[in-house]
Amino acid sequence: MSERAEIVIVGAGTTGLSALREVRRHTEDVLLINDGHWGTTCAAVGCMPSKALIAAANAFHTRENLTEFGISGADGLTIDIPAVMRRVRRLRDDFVKGPQSVRETLGERAIAGRARLAGPQEVIVDDRRIRAGKIILAPGSTPVVPRPWRAFGERILTSDTLFEQADLPARIAVIGLGAIGVELAQAMARLGITVAGFDALDTVAGVSDPKVRDSAIAALQKDFALHLGAPAELAAQAGVIRVTAGEGTFEADAVLAALGRRPQLEGLGLDTLGVDLDDRGQPPVDPNTMQIADLPVYLAGDANGDRALLHEAADEGHIAGRHAVATRDEGLQRRPAMAITFADPNIGMVGVRHADLDPDTTLIGEVDFARQGRARVMAANHGVMRLYARKSDARFLGAEFCAPAGEHIAHLLGLAATHTMRICEMLAMPFYHPVLEEGLRTALRDLDRQLPDEGRSDLAQCPALGIEALE
Repeated sequence: MSERAEIVIVGAGTTGLSALREVRRHTEDVLLINDGHWGTTCAAVGCMPSKALIAAANAFHTRENLTEFGISGADGLTIDIPAVMRRVRRLRDDFVKGPQSVRETLGERAIAGRARLAGPQEVIVDDRRIRAGKIILAPGSTPVVPRPWRAFGERILTSDTLFEQADLPARIAVIGLGAIGVELAQAMARLGITVAGFDALDTVAGVSDPKVRDSAIAALQKDFALHLGAPAELAAQAGVIRVTAGEGTFEADAVLAALGRRPQLEGLGLDTLGVDLDDRGQPPVDPNTMQIADLPVYLAGDANGDRALLHEAADEGHIAGRHAVATRDEGLQRRPAMAITFADPNIGMVGVRHADLDPDTTLIGEVDFARQGRARVMAANHGVMRLYARKSDARFLGAEFCAPAGEHIAHLLGLAATHTMRICEMLAMPFYHPVLEEGLRTALRDLDRQLPDEGRSDLAQCPALGIEALE
């Protein structure tokens, strides 16, 4: 059966739904094709259920610090992990209702099935052949599980299967300590599970700044053992999975594979587009339009393997959707990069990473939260934040951090990066007392001392603002 549609969107995740919203502003002649569940990765198996697990773990972990505040009796507290997992699923099921409702809203324009391309303007789903004016590909991603590990069956968990567990085993190895691995490893350790974390790299959560890396590792080691810098190998031994990496070993009842997610490109038919594919099977994609070469086809979200984060996926769907229906090039500008790992303390980055800086043209300011007033009051005084500025014009470039409330401070830094603010402009902003954000001011002042005209006032004595000091 042959059909026609102005726009065909493949994938009903965050990217596909974001593209759909933009397309429907201009036309209802759109088909949405989806293979598998109709809840997004974020709502179903990612951001939201993981944060529900983290919230429960951190609530239980609070008992560890109660004596610091003069509160006794914490030893009597217990945790019911099956109850925790039931709450996670209950919240998860509520979060996915919105995305799932799109299928009902679209009616016949929502198609369940696996799509494959038959050229730049044709999609095949089962026995349906659809001609399209434009095609937006957003098939998402799937967790990476090395083939040899699959022999361990259900004892290999992923973020797609973890939240379906009625209970969790007593000993879990987490292999891969990017954002997902770090978050879940710390959460499970704080639930009382014996956890060991492994990563072939010598860092965690993507941190590239050595001082921030050391601070993050020191914080995480309080909750679970870390084995970094060597690939992990698995072997069956006496009913357990023996995990070995370098000189580190751990006997696990289960392994959480947190090695990242792979774009779901297999069988998609990208080879029919007539463009060269790289060694990952990726076609050339313009990051500002999501367009593949000069074809009427767009590849966005996790599937293009670029920025696999929800807010980036939503932006890429928005960009692809607008360009698919645009009559002119809108020249949309991408936001500055931001990544946050919801560990305790938060770990993350904004703007330019330390690894991408030119040390000859960059200044670095920092704050150690060990002595920061509000952090000490909260018994959360651990972490380091490092800010980067360009020497030539004192403009903020980026930051990496392991800091209490880092997720909130990151958004202030994101605003500064968006507007390419100068350090004096950032210092001219108000900082209330006592707040954790005062730590940001400490790092800014550290930068300011390295700039010419040392000794100017925080009170808006900044040429960029065009006003004199308010001293």
